[in-house]
Amino acid sequence: MRRTIHDIRDGFTLMEMLLVTGLLAILSALVLPPMIQDIERSRLPDSANQMRSLLRLTRGYAVMDGRRYRVRFLEEGESAEPRDANIVYDPRQPVVEWEPEPLSEPGTFVPVLASWAQSDVLRKGVRCLEIRLGKPTVESLRKNDTERHEMLVEDLLGEADERYPPLYFEPDGSTEWATFVLTSAPPSAGERADEIDPLEYPVIEVILDGVSGLAWLQRPLQDEELDMLEENNWPPVFRRDFLNERVLTENDVIEIQESLVRKR
Repeated sequence: MRRTIHDIRDGFTLMEMLLVTGLLAILSALVLPPMIQDIERSRLPDSANQMRSLLRLTRGYAVMDGRRYRVRFLEEGESAEPRDANIVYDPRQPVVEWEPEPLSEPGTFVPVLASWAQSDVLRKGVRCLEIRLGKPTVESLRKNDTERHEMLVEDLLGEADERYPPLYFEPDGSTEWATFVLTSAPPSAGERADEIDPLEYPVIEVILDGVSGLAWLQRPLQDEELDMLEENNWPPVFRRDFLNERVLTENDVIEIQESLVRKR
């Protein structure tokens, strides 16, 4: 009886299967670690971009609905009431609320149930360290200067959480300047912004201009950079995304300022 090729080569041999498995294992060992590192590094900037988008959307809906909206984080031990049994709030995520009846029930805010307000903003491992109200200045950015922020929170909101004050958007879209400080540092590195070393752990500040509604991302400025800005009487906000880790020089700031002028 004549044997065909199909009779001879009916499947893979054990040696071939072991060889393929070994090659796949080697490729996984080479490719997966860098891929995982890239994913982990992207979590913080992705979260910062999503936080910026949430602020823009909240401002837009406040104008469109003619109602006050606010973005805040739940206080410790607080549980929001979303009026929907299928929604469970993550205390790590920002909550969007609005004031549906400003005349009959002023000051009563309820959660926004729309999908844009219910999606997770901060990715796994990312958290908000604090919310700073007021336009950033060199003095306010120095770690030991918290008095200005505390006074501003008290003047605007009265009794409110100084670490996570709510940010209100008026029907005309205006709001207070605000800085959301985000990090992917583990809780063991510190719970507050002044406990985190931005040179050791990544930190991104989402800065919102309360007048124009523009928002941009900046890394924390180092002391020597703040000194340089103060000497030249330059503001510590660049009105454009700036996450470059290289120490800023005067030429860098001038180039940033000139690029903004060219865009106008």
